[in-house]
Amino acid sequence: MKNTAFKKRKITALAIIGLLVLFMFGTNLTERQAFKNISSTFTEVYNDRLVVEGYIFRISENLFRIQKLVDHCDSNYDYSRVVDEIAAHEQSILEIVNNFEKTNLTTSEEQYLKDFRSIIENDLQIKNYSLLYSDSSGVNLSQVQLYDKKISKAQEDLDNLSKIQMEEGEKLINKANIIINRTQIWSQFEVALLIILSLTLYLLLFRNKMILNN
Repeated sequence: MKNTAFKKRKITALAIIGLLVLFMFGTNLTERQAFKNISSTFTEVYNDRLVVEGYIFRISENLFRIQKLVDHCDSNYDYSRVVDEIAAHEQSILEIVNNFEKTNLTTSEEQYLKDFRSIIENDLQIKNYSLLYSDSSGVNLSQVQLYDKKISKAQEDLDNLSKIQMEEGEKLINKANIIINRTQIWSQFEVALLIILSLTLYLLLFRNKMILNN
């Protein structure tokens, strides 16, 4: 009878150990997936938010230089190459926009970026310096004001894009924190399983021996 009871306890203990091993394997897979998600999240924060914020800064810098050239068209600066300089800044902006468009964009970002590109390509193209200034009539105020208005609209799009980087970056950080907290819970659960497994092994290997000796 003792042997039968011992065998039953042994089978029960082995079944419990098997279940615990399966649970531990499952939690291990969950943790590995969580670490992958965390790595992916922080990669997204860097590639699609921090790098993009750098794009926005560089675009703003070029846009500022364009506005400076337009607004000071009556200064003593040599403006013989001003149209080429403005075109060079616009080309630089469009190259950055091309890189921007390759990132993971939200719907709002796509719309603001599309509107911004349209302004650069269609509204700020200065074909002839005489549109801004001529020796006979001086500064073409209406044209300069029109360019300033378009530049302000483009800058507004950039400001909105910059706000989105902050909002989306915050969402990604919150997502990472949730994954980290969840991983900590699974780690604690795994420790509890290890304790239970140790107790089960103890009961199986040592207590049963004492029972048999008695």
